Amino acid sequence: MPTIGNTYPTLVDLMKRQDPDHKVAAIIEIMSETNEVLDDAIAIEGNLPTGHRTTVRTGLPSVAWRMLNYGVPTSKSTTMQVDDRTGMLEAYAEIDKSLADLNGNSAEFRLSEDAAFLEAMNQNMVQTLFYGNTNANPERFLGLAPRFSELSADRTQSGSNIIDGGGLGTDNTSIWFVTWGDQTGFLTYPKGTLAGFQHNDLGEVTLQDQTGGQYQGYRTHYKWDVGFVLRDWRGTARIANIDASEMQAGTVAIEDLMIDGFYRVRKRPGKKAIYCNEAVQLALHKRAKDQANVNLSIESFEGKEIVKFLGIPVRQVDEILNTEARVI
Repeated sequence: MPTIGNTYPTLVDLMKRQDPDHKVAAIIEIMSETNEVLDDAIAIEGNLPTGHRTTVRTGLPSVAWRMLNYGVPTSKSTTMQVDDRTGMLEAYAEIDKSLADLNGNSAEFRLSEDAAFLEAMNQNMVQTLFYGNTNANPERFLGLAPRFSELSADRTQSGSNIIDGGGLGTDNTSIWFVTWGDQTGFLTYPKGTLAGFQHNDLGEVTLQDQTGGQYQGYRTHYKWDVGFVLRDWRGTARIANIDASEMQAGTVAIEDLMIDGFYRVRKRPGKKAIYCNEAVQLALHKRAKDQANVNLSIESFEGKEIVKFLGIPVRQVDEILNTEARVI
């Protein structure tokens, strides 16, 4: 049975969320992260009940020069189909009705819990977007890193779009160039369903305690059916094996590596963004303040400073690790 205090809010939880005037306190979300990829990613309804099927051309037809009175052989192109499936991310929140109704603030109290569940699901989804491996976790969807996991283009085509940053240990990180578009890469959701985070207030229900005793409570259901489709791997590039400690010491030629990444994706149409963690973005910001730097710039948009590399915004994603193993 679940342990009260770990699964269900307690009176202590309630008091921690109240100001001295007994109103629900504005909670400082120290657990929140910056995952700006959610601001960029486009979502397209899948063409399958469980995901999206993409048809990829794998070969071109043969053509020939013809001489008078001689014909040419017929030919055709070849294709293959790839299925990207979605995962179901869900959670339930339950609270004793009498506890929530104290001081008449049940709606505000439950709203504060909604924000926490949304943040938890955002973090989990973004972590899966970058590292989700369906071989290890079949209930999830396939993320970026397993698709760009081998440097040799002889083993996987996507190896052509992996740039080796030179890191040899296990304290590596990556920078990602991603092109969002219906022909390159997008988030997907099952055919005939709703996109995005769903919050369903199930209202008052009868709950059970650890001994089977019943009491009235409120239940909320949170649900997010989501997957990732990479239709054209040429729109994405990974700068892997960036030694985090060497980068922070300024000994990594990070801009040269990013120029390589830029040229891998520049011809693919769509909305482009660069994703890295805070440590990488900080290093780039420091380089961008040099007005003589022609690659990096700092622009202000809606009161927020944005670092750009050759015109592409650099986005912070806290779920990108500094502890990646070397890609070989």
